[in-house]
Amino acid sequence: MKTRVLVVDDSALVRSLLTEIINRQADMQCIGAASDPLVAREMIRNLNPDVITLDVEMPRMDGLDFLARLMRLRPMPVLMVSTLTERGADVTLRALELGAVDFVAKPKIGVSDGLRQLGTEITEKIRIAARARVQRHAAAPAAAGAAAHPAPHGTASPGAAHAPATPSGGGALLGRLSTEKLIFIGASTGGTEATREVLVNLPADAPAVLITQHMPPGFTRSYAQRLDGLCRLSVAEARDGERVLPGHAYIAPGGHHLAVERSGANYIARVFDGEPVNRHKPSVEVLFESAARVVGRNALGVMLTGMGGDGAAAMRRMRDAGSWNICQDEASCVVFGMPREAIAHGAADEVLPLTQIAPRLLERLRSTVGLATSRV
Repeated sequence: MKTRVLVVDDSALVRSLLTEIINRQADMQCIGAASDPLVAREMIRNLNPDVITLDVEMPRMDGLDFLARLMRLRPMPVLMVSTLTERGADVTLRALELGAVDFVAKPKIGVSDGLRQLGTEITEKIRIAARARVQRHAAAPAAAGAAAHPAPHGTASPGAAHAPATPSGGGALLGRLSTEKLIFIGASTGGTEATREVLVNLPADAPAVLITQHMPPGFTRSYAQRLDGLCRLSVAEARDGERVLPGHAYIAPGGHHLAVERSGANYIARVFDGEPVNRHKPSVEVLFESAARVVGRNALGVMLTGMGGDGAAAMRRMRDAGSWNICQDEASCVVFGMPREAIAHGAADEVLPLTQIAPRLLERLRSTVGLATSRV
């Protein structure tokens, strides 16, 4: 059975191009194209599509308003088609918060040639969206307001209000380990929100966190800034050669790989260009391989939602080197591919729902401190 796709975009050219790209695929069909959300609403009722591609800036109703209502009243897989601009990045991240499965960044100029060149990416992401787990959003996440008004680090922002306080004495204990332990996170489809869920629940004195999220250039800076306004950790794009410090999270810049190296007693971030690995740049495989090679038993690995198997083999090498690893469970993943592959490789010590990952990391860290203390 073909995946039935509804295209929603105010540009007649874009509607035509997307329809052509979709209908060239043997396993999908464009069943309609709407010029604005009000037309789309009627077409959804009448045609019941499997996936929607959605633009943001449209007449009569903003794409984000439409998405919020859709995910509240009739959740379905949505692929955002967003302009690659700074504002486009911010709006796209907001769309992911509201429940969009993924996004494609369309060019500002040369739209016709640009979209045709993106044809493979667009159709692959439609296929992924068709299989994604989509949940009803009762209301817009608190993150939206918090991102616009970041709380000072060390205080609770509106988006981090639900984050658990560090247990009595926990902060001091974590601080003793923070220069030794490193947390590594890999994620793809659905991972922007999954990573947010983990980070907002970590305390300000947590070990450094290094993150590879599959994301194109132009989006990771906005993503890091958004997280920085929500978390008690300081969050930023990683910079080549900078020292990796406790209480900080480092995100691989779009279009570059991130790895970690040792320099004397310090860990150093390495950000570099190179060939895609497992078709991705940044690649989780690159980050996790460096964790296995450099950090070993002082690493804690986390594999979150995503399509494919990027990072699975390297996560197993992390475990063989002594790291302790968590994979997100199937029920809480938007797409279970990456955790499933890591589990199949024997890389997981535990498989947990998303909401239990941060508490379990902290519990593991505290137990490690206890073991170290008992040997003194």
